Amino acid sequence: MALVQAQFQRMVTDHGPSLYRMAYRMVGDAHEAEDIVQDTYRSAWQSRNRYDSDRSERAWLVAILRRRVVDRWRGRPRPTLLADPDSLQPEVAPVDPLADYYTDEMQRALDQLSPELRESLLLVVVAELTHQETADLLEIPLGTVLSRVSRARERLRKALLAAAE
Repeated sequence: MALVQAQFQRMVTDHGPSLYRMAYRMVGDAHEAEDIVQDTYRSAWQSRNRYDSDRSERAWLVAILRRRVVDRWRGRPRPTLLADPDSLQPEVAPVDPLADYYTDEMQRALDQLSPELRESLLLVVVAELTHQETADLLEIPLGTVLSRVSRARERLRKALLAAAE
C-alpha cells in the first residue's frame, strides 16, 4: 500500500525524534545525524509505493536509516597527511543547543562497544524495535539479538560505573 502525504507526515512526526536519537548514537555527531534522518525520509518518500503496511512503520524507517548510516561509513574518505600542517585554519563550529544533552558519558560508553553490540542495543533501546524486528532487520537469529543486547547492557553498566568512580 502506498503512503499518502498525510500518512507520511504523521510518520515524520511520530518517529522523527527516535530516528534522530538512533542516528546520533550511531554516528556521534548532531549535524551528521540530522543529515542522515533527512536522507532517511527522502528515501522513504521516494520508495513510499513499496511500503508494506504489514510491517512496522518504525522498523521500515530504521532499516532505511541504518542503510544511510552504513553508506556514510563506507563513503568517508581515509585520512591523509597534509603537506603543510601549519596552514590549517581552525573551523568554528556553530553552537548546538542539544550538545550537552547528547555528548555525555553514555555516548563515550557506547563508543567502547563493538559495532555489533552497539547496533543491536540501539535498535532495541533507542529505535524501540522489538527484538524480533531487530533480528529480522539484521538478518540474524533472535537468540543472537537477545544475547547481544544483554551483553551490551552489561558492558555499558560497567563502563558507566567505572566512569562514575
